[in-house]
Amino acid sequence: MAVHFDERFTGPDLDRDVWFPYYLPHWSSRAESAATYAVEDGELRLWIPPSQGLWCADRHEEPLRVSCLQTGAFSGPAGGTAGQQPFVPGLTVREEQPPFWGYTPTYGRFEARLRGVVSERSMVAFWMSGIEDRPERSGEICVMEVFGSDPHDVGMGIHRFRDPQLREEFDATRLDIEISDFHTYGVDWRPGVVSFSVDGDTVRTVHQAPDYPMQLMLGVFDFPGRGGSDGDVPELVVTHVRGRSMNGAGG
Repeated sequence: MAVHFDERFTGPDLDRDVWFPYYLPHWSSRAESAATYAVEDGELRLWIPPSQGLWCADRHEEPLRVSCLQTGAFSGPAGGTAGQQPFVPGLTVREEQPPFWGYTPTYGRFEARLRGVVSERSMVAFWMSGIEDRPERSGEICVMEVFGSDPHDVGMGIHRFRDPQLREEFDATRLDIEISDFHTYGVDWRPGVVSFSVDGDTVRTVHQAPDYPMQLMLGVFDFPGRGGSDGDVPELVVTHVRGRSMNGAGG
């Protein structure tokens, strides 16, 4: 494997050559999708303060707040439909995003060491998403996602989206771990097979795989419509993100 990526968050801020601190801003804007984050003492902290507004409030049916980082970004021009991860058919771009390929590998081993603080209405996630320079390159490898309503169920697997070569194969694996403690969530992505691990132990393998560049994504999500307290502050804390990919880092 050729390209080694080892992010330990040792600087005073994010490496902006790698990280893009907005969540799908083409559907809203960078101003409305900016993550709340800090890099300090070798940790990345993403959180959602009570004052943070809704994401895509007039377009996303379920109220959603989010702080997310991506290692890639792309859209077509404003008014068009070309853009990463459309959440409803026919969605149009509001703010064009030039191509940004901070780290977009194809195949390899990837992991993040993280912990989350989640309430009954929030979740944390680490996943890899197709760069969608073409609509069919849109599959997703979900390395982990955990909702506060089921904190021992770790979601992992493949989401097909608009990739006709993939099939939906996603489920939650019940694990005897605490999401509030640090654990290392990893994936070994090879042609035709993806294996998922927690703290070095393989917990699931699927026999299919995307075959195009993917970007890494880290996020914390809050769904105000699901009850709970508006004063809760969900957060995701990450100490490292590592990757050893089979291709170059560009998209």
